[in-house]
Amino acid sequence: MTDTTTYGGGQALPAPAFFALFATTLATAIGNTGLISVMPAVGRALGISDVLVAGIFSLSALMWAIFSPFWAKRSDLKGRKPYILLGLGGFIFSMTGCGLVVLGGGAWAVAPNLIFIAFLCIRSSYGILGPAAATASQAYVAEHSSGAARVRAVAALAGALSLGTIVGPAIAPFLILPPAGQAMPMFLFAVGGVAILLFALAALPRDGGAKRMERTDGAAAPTGGIWKDVRVRPFLLYGFIVSSAQAANTYTLGFLVIDRLGLEPVAAQGAVGTAMVVGAVAALAAQWGLIGMGGMMPRALLRWGAALACLGNALIIFLPGYVSLVIAFAIANLGYGLARPGFTAGASLAASDRGQGAVAGAVSAIAGASIVIPPVVAVALYQLHHATPFIVLAATLCGVVGYAMINPALAENRARREGIVSCE
Repeated sequence: MTDTTTYGGGQALPAPAFFALFATTLATAIGNTGLISVMPAVGRALGISDVLVAGIFSLSALMWAIFSPFWAKRSDLKGRKPYILLGLGGFIFSMTGCGLVVLGGGAWAVAPNLIFIAFLCIRSSYGILGPAAATASQAYVAEHSSGAARVRAVAALAGALSLGTIVGPAIAPFLILPPAGQAMPMFLFAVGGVAILLFALAALPRDGGAKRMERTDGAAAPTGGIWKDVRVRPFLLYGFIVSSAQAANTYTLGFLVIDRLGLEPVAAQGAVGTAMVVGAVAALAAQWGLIGMGGMMPRALLRWGAALACLGNALIIFLPGYVSLVIAFAIANLGYGLARPGFTAGASLAASDRGQGAVAGAVSAIAGASIVIPPVVAVALYQLHHATPFIVLAATLCGVVGYAMINPALAENRARREGIVSCE
């Protein structure tokens, strides 16, 4: 491939292609988290209950988990680029549609139930189409990079996701402008999506699916799906547990901040936002600092990631006060920031060439599945006793550390097999 460089133990992505994938991940993360941040206020303005607002995003997450493997398989057959563009198209459609619902609901005094149904359908469209871009992007990285370069590329895309979770909620309130009011952020996010789609269309070279299916690294593809591949399954199990723990931490944070500060929910919004931003910055530091510049490899990422997340939850249990909570949440997110690229890159390196699309689909499905049930369970445990979910999370993550150390697939020095021992 032209304009491809090699460095530090692996083949790297061409710069234009990498920036297109980075921009796709960043733009969708900014838009989605920005939408999440303004939807509570939008829901109340339009008469939609808080529970129904949460239901809109839960259904979208469920669709994401269901359709991720489907789009991964399609991109194996037809090529990655068309599905990256399709996912961006789904993002643009969803943002534009949600903006029109807000605009129309406010102007025409539509019944709240009808507004909710419209939101549910339009937002679910992103849950259906959005994973096409996420899965194809990860598979594209895997197919056009190797070794340490692949780990760094995966970490950089994870960092784009973390950066988006900082920027989206930070700028969304300032985008509530005339003439569209609360709908304006959604329209502007859609415009940004159009710009990124045009960039990706120009920057990503065309890739065919037929040659990909003919290629093999000598390892047969698993007959029962990627979850039955004994080389890959441990990474996916690790990923689901750790991703579920991260979702539980994120969705219980707001309640914990409100209760520790003893404030009304509206008055505590700034403190909740500050804690979330600090956590996102910690994850970003892990992905762009410790991995991007420090060269950590999957074996170390899996162990340190789960260990730091465990420590963060333990500190939440034992340390009182708001400042200690923010520090503990940051430590936990530092761990999650290491763990996600660890299991994502580890699964990719463990799979055959033919399995890269299936790995991408499984990883994307894990991201969606982890926010369907675990947050609900965590909040229910929190209502029983404030410390209960964090005790469960700390114990679970402690077990995950042991699993990462003794499981043959996770404990094996993958770097040695990839010829990049110096980066481990």
